[in-house]
Amino acid sequence: MAELKNEQFNELEQFIDSMSSTKGELIRVLHKAQEIFGYLPKEVQKFVAKKLHVSTAKVFGVVSFYSFFTMTPRGEHNIAICLGTACYVRGAEKVLDAFKRELNINTGETTKDGKFSITGVRCVGACGLAPVVMVGEKVYGRVTPDMVKDILEEYKD
Repeated sequence: MAELKNEQFNELEQFIDSMSSTKGELIRVLHKAQEIFGYLPKEVQKFVAKKLHVSTAKVFGVVSFYSFFTMTPRGEHNIAICLGTACYVRGAEKVLDAFKRELNINTGETTKDGKFSITGVRCVGACGLAPVVMVGEKVYGRVTPDMVKDILEEYKD
C-alpha cells in the first residue's frame, strides 16, 4: 500500500483552509484529496470529515456512491472503459476484455508494477465516439480490441 505522507495532508489542509466556506464543498474537497493522494483511503476520509465538520459516514457515502472516487490505489495510468449504453452496444465489453487479457488484471485491479489499472465507467459523454476509452485525461474513440496493444504501447517506458 502506498504510504500517506504528512506533506500530502498539509497540502489538503491548506486547500481546505483557503476556502472562504466549506459548506457544501465535500465533493470538491474529495476531488482535491484524490488528486493529491491518488485515492481516498480511510485515513484521508476521516481527515476530510474532521476538517469539514461532517460525519465520516457522510464522507464514505459520497466516496462509495460516485464511481470517480476510489478507495484503492490506482495505477500510474488509469484506463477507464466506458460501459454506457452507446459504448456497450458498439463493443465496449470486447475492448474491456482485451485490456484485461493484455494486462492480466480484472476491472478494479492494478498491475503488479503499479503502471496500469482498469476501471469501468458508466458514461463519459462522448457517445458519438463509442466505444470510448480514457487513459488518464486522453480520450480514445471508436476503439476496437485490435487497438488495445497500440494504446498500451504509448504508455510503456
